[in-house]
Amino acid sequence: MKRAVVYRKRQISTEVSPVPETSGSTTATTSAISKAPDDRLRRWQGLTLFLLGVLLTLLSLHFTHRLSPPASSLTQNDIDAAVLHTLTTQDLPSPSAKAAAAVQASVVRVEGFEPDPKKPKGEFRPTGVGTGVVIKDDGTMLTNYHVVAGAQRLMVTFADGTKSQAEVAAVHPDKDLAVLKPQKIPDDLQPAVLGSSRQLAPGDGVVAVGFPFGMGPSVSSGVVSGMGREFLSPQGGRLLSGLIQFDAAANPGNSGGPLVNMAGEVIGIVTAILNPTSARTFIGIGFATTIEEAGMAVGLPPF
Repeated sequence: MKRAVVYRKRQISTEVSPVPETSGSTTATTSAISKAPDDRLRRWQGLTLFLLGVLLTLLSLHFTHRLSPPASSLTQNDIDAAVLHTLTTQDLPSPSAKAAAAVQASVVRVEGFEPDPKKPKGEFRPTGVGTGVVIKDDGTMLTNYHVVAGAQRLMVTFADGTKSQAEVAAVHPDKDLAVLKPQKIPDDLQPAVLGSSRQLAPGDGVVAVGFPFGMGPSVSSGVVSGMGREFLSPQGGRLLSGLIQFDAAANPGNSGGPLVNMAGEVIGIVTAILNPTSARTFIGIGFATTIEEAGMAVGLPPF
């Protein structure tokens, strides 16, 4: 007898397995998804504001330039007006002052001495005062022959106060000129600049620098009164010719000093003054040997 097969029924569970909670991750994902658009939005907003600021700045500069008056160019009239303003509002040295300043460092005081018979042997007394002008770096100077004539000792005083004995190197009595060489010179000695008298004309400004009556250096200014004048020197009755006549004040003591043009160049050596009376004072007529004559007389090359 066959045994009946018994099948065991398999129970089907109806229970639902719990689903793992994913709310946290879902929220994070949702938050990340929503946050990304916000960041992009803020970046676009910042970029937009930056570009807007640049645009406003450019517009501001454009309108400022349009509204500003155009810069005016500098004209010759503007320059002339500025120069005129300076000339009328500033105290500038006169041409005579500048000319004198250019030569003053080269002007020397020349004193002559002779033995004094009333004092013990070896003592000297002054014979007179004149002026000289340095024309070379070694101290060589020009003066008048009548300044040094008869003197047995010569003393020169430079512009800085340096004193030195000097020797007569050459004389030219016909031109009333002499050349002196000092025994010592200042370290910073400045020789004068020699000009030319060939371009001088009546009315041109001149300056005389010297030691009138021993005072100085003194400066006087005037004009050229004439050219090619003659003068009969009272010292020895020599006739001097080819002279410059001028009206800048000159007196005894100015002899041998420079006559200077407005450029500060020596154009003559003051030689004499004319006074028909017995007084030895200036009355408006002075004479100077031209620097060309002086140069040739003492052996300087022509210039």
